[in-house]
Amino acid sequence: MSPTVQAAGNLMAHDRGVLTAINAGASSLSFVGSGFIVLCYVLFKELRKFSFKLVFYLALSDMLCSFFNMIGDPSKGFFCFAQGYSTHFFCVASFLWTTTIAFTLHRTVVRHKTDVEDLEGMFHLYVWGTSLVMTVIKSIGNNHHGHLTTWCWAQTARTGKVVHFITFYIPLWGAILYNGFTYFQVIRMLNNATRMAVGMSDRPYQSDARADMKALNRWGYYPLILIGSWAFGTINRIHDFIEPNHKIFWLSVLDVGTASLMGLFNSIAYGLNSSVRRAIYERLDLYKADLKGPDGCSDFGKVK
Repeated sequence: MSPTVQAAGNLMAHDRGVLTAINAGASSLSFVGSGFIVLCYVLFKELRKFSFKLVFYLALSDMLCSFFNMIGDPSKGFFCFAQGYSTHFFCVASFLWTTTIAFTLHRTVVRHKTDVEDLEGMFHLYVWGTSLVMTVIKSIGNNHHGHLTTWCWAQTARTGKVVHFITFYIPLWGAILYNGFTYFQVIRMLNNATRMAVGMSDRPYQSDARADMKALNRWGYYPLILIGSWAFGTINRIHDFIEPNHKIFWLSVLDVGTASLMGLFNSIAYGLNSSVRRAIYERLDLYKADLKGPDGCSDFGKVK
């Protein structure tokens, strides 16, 4: 179910229209951001390493989640159910792919294992299999005929709300806790190793090492992306369960807006790294060189 559907509840038609617009705009930004990362992976062969391949799968899940999220909330028919199931499936897959990235870093840096590429098949089974199971279980308790005007799968049954919380928010916060603990261990080990190197090396190396430590500490923000994307949604679900007939509009706005921006946040944090920027700059430099021609002058304006 899309964030807009979840937040719709018993809000007035105008308020639901505002939520629909916010959802469409934020989801469009996420679609563009994650689509850009997918495009970079397809165009730049130098990016097709295993570590960035996981980022590609994350961006692909975000892109599809955003696509199904922004196409609207039809009120009936097969398209309605397909939209709801697809959004749930790919949003779950998105935060599960972040756990595979955290696992890969931990296994490589902390445990010093070099077999992570051999685990790609297990990663796919874990992510897509878990997403499928969660999506199927979510159908339990759904009132397929209980739509509210234009809202698809607007949950009114208490059982449906409980099942949705179990199949989405519990795995989500489990992923957040796992990522936080994993990145804490990775950052602590690398910081300790860098400090030791700084104490044993000359001053030029110390400045580089401190720069590396600053870059590594950015990993600590990765779990905050999921927290920032879904904290308001979690609060809204809990409030809706306790007070089903009293929707808070401003909380619904924050819920829809932040959840729909998850793909954009992920694309910036995970995708726009130094390797991607380097690949883009190198391609732009080649393009500029082609425009100038072999004599160093631009080909534009020349008489043929």
